[in-house]
Amino acid sequence: MNDNQIKLLDLVALTEDIPERELWRGQVGTVVENLAPGVYEVEFSDNEGRTFASLALKAVQLLVLHYEPAFA
Repeated sequence: MNDNQIKLLDLVALTEDIPERELWRGQVGTVVENLAPGVYEVEFSDNEGRTFASLALKAVQLLVLHYEPAFA
């Protein structure tokens, strides 16, 4: 993943399990801070909006989600 594709408030999905934090591949979070080049603070919330995890993740651990078609 190209670092400049990830932006503040992007919705992202995990590309790997993080069992020590009880986070699993495919879980969706929101990028809330750019900590360093290629490192982002991602917040994971439940359907009620309650945060259940927040941690620093590398760009390679994330997949940006898109809800509209990409135009060439």
